Amino acid sequence: MFKENFNINLDFFSSKSPPVIGVDVSSSSVKLVELSLVDKGTSTYRIEQYAIEPLPADAVQEGAIANLEVVSDCIMNAWKRMETRQKNVALALPATDVITKRILVPAGLREDDLAFQVENEAGQYIPFALDEVDLDFQVLRESPDNPEEIEVLIAASRKDKVEDRVAAAMSAGLKTIIMDVETYAAQASFELVKSQLPNDGEDQVIALVDIGSEAMNMNVFHNGESVYLRDQAFGGNQLTQEIQNQFNLSLEEAEVAKLNGQLPENYNTDVLQPFCETLAVEIMRAIQFFYTSSQYTEVNYIFIAGGCAAIPGLDEVITARTQITTLIVNPFSNMENSSRIIPKQLSMDAPSLLIACGLAMRSFDPL
Repeated sequence: MFKENFNINLDFFSSKSPPVIGVDVSSSSVKLVELSLVDKGTSTYRIEQYAIEPLPADAVQEGAIANLEVVSDCIMNAWKRMETRQKNVALALPATDVITKRILVPAGLREDDLAFQVENEAGQYIPFALDEVDLDFQVLRESPDNPEEIEVLIAASRKDKVEDRVAAAMSAGLKTIIMDVETYAAQASFELVKSQLPNDGEDQVIALVDIGSEAMNMNVFHNGESVYLRDQAFGGNQLTQEIQNQFNLSLEEAEVAKLNGQLPENYNTDVLQPFCETLAVEIMRAIQFFYTSSQYTEVNYIFIAGGCAAIPGLDEVITARTQITTLIVNPFSNMENSSRIIPKQLSMDAPSLLIACGLAMRSFDPL
């Protein structure tokens, strides 16, 4: 188990933890978020500070850390800019690096017997030797079809995937307490957003679309449960490449120009608008796959997250293409801000902080 391998409390499903900073390592940047709990009774949070540190190209490739030293330096730089004393962190693995499976086991087992049963069952679903993976599990509920069985969620990842992230944080002087899964962290953070919807989104089908630099992840929820996941190889890098081609820039120059907005007047009409239209088509395609792969025939709302979500007017383009109300994710909308937070800047950065926010919320898991 994780705890034994690293001598730390490193669990996908840990139900208690000390205060942590949420650290999201993506292919384009490192995001850190620190929260505090203002009112435990009402679960009112305050964002204390956050930092976003860009990563050089190829430091993280397809979710895997390719340059440990560079990633570690970026984590350290972001942590120093936050000027915090907190050194415990929660990290997350991409969903593609984690095998999850729901299984049924006999109810009433002792903890040791349950762990043994889960390990035996896990061997059927994990295409690696069990000594090559880190394995965790969580009891979900009694089986709806058989009260003598319980439903258990297994999560497993290759040790090297976990160790790379732990090592990057350790080299930055930080201690990894929790290893989560990016989709779970995003879902935890998204729970804060549903209050924007009528009746907190009850009985609604909601698609959360996280548009990263390399890929777009769609997670569809119904009454708090994820009912569909899909990744598509389309993201912000396509926009950078179009800028590079259109204006004869290097890839690095194109990325800087995109972030700083220092582009010719025809950028909006010739590059940005076509990119937004293509992105909307990709989202529509993902939703069509959802319809054909599930029992659902309607999506009531789309929420967009990730760096691309901050593109002005993108939500309107997606709404027009899909005919589904599209909103921009801001998990901090009902939080208090510390004196160090600039509200306008936070509003722009919020869509890209969804996973880091969800990881920071692990500080307040019930005991």
